[in-house]
Amino acid sequence: MQALHNIDPSATLNTLISLFFAFVFGSVIGLERQVRQRTAGLRTNALVAVGAAVFVDLAIRMNGVDGSTRAVANVITGVGFLGAGAIMKEGVNVTGLNTAATLWGSAAVGACAGASFLVEAALATLFVLASNTLLRPVVNHINRSPLSSVSSEATYHVYALCRRDDQSEVREHMVRLLEAAQYPVRAVQKNHFGATDSEIEVILYATSVNAEELDGVVQRIEELPSVLQAYWNAGTTPAG
Repeated sequence: MQALHNIDPSATLNTLISLFFAFVFGSVIGLERQVRQRTAGLRTNALVAVGAAVFVDLAIRMNGVDGSTRAVANVITGVGFLGAGAIMKEGVNVTGLNTAATLWGSAAVGACAGASFLVEAALATLFVLASNTLLRPVVNHINRSPLSSVSSEATYHVYALCRRDDQSEVREHMVRLLEAAQYPVRAVQKNHFGATDSEIEVILYATSVNAEELDGVVQRIEELPSVLQAYWNAGTTPAG
């Protein structure tokens, strides 16, 4: 029987070691995500790493190095689809990119472990963790640093206050009216305002603005049945 013929204690032990380290390294990455309460946490990252290790190890045992090369390519493609499911798009706002990238890193760690490159898997784990931890305060510092007038240019924010139940409809109307007036939207944010209302903030791409023209667009937004108040103001954004 083929199943009995495939039993090889030495190869099985090697598989066990590969999967064990894939599980450990994936869990270490996932633990950091779980502590921060991200969508893909401890179990998800561990499963991605172990799954990648299984496919690569199986490909090596079946087809040698050539088979493992194809398996790694397919793992990359498959995890790409998995990561796409972690990316959420609401209007023009996109979240989950870091979660998707972390899953990709976990798959790389698992592929290294599955190919029996345990030191490389450990190094990959360290760098994935460093990206998610050591770089966080750097990013926060950059985002909170004030911009000089030399390195920044004007950007504009349009606000509308509406009932919370109507915020999705109001957001769509705002984006449509602004883009019809040739003011492309960069991002949309929603904030609670009191117990029943919401404030919708539309951030425009940095561009020159005709104040009277934008006033007219804001007036049309304010005339929407669901809008209680609308206004705009100017800020700064990094010069491209």
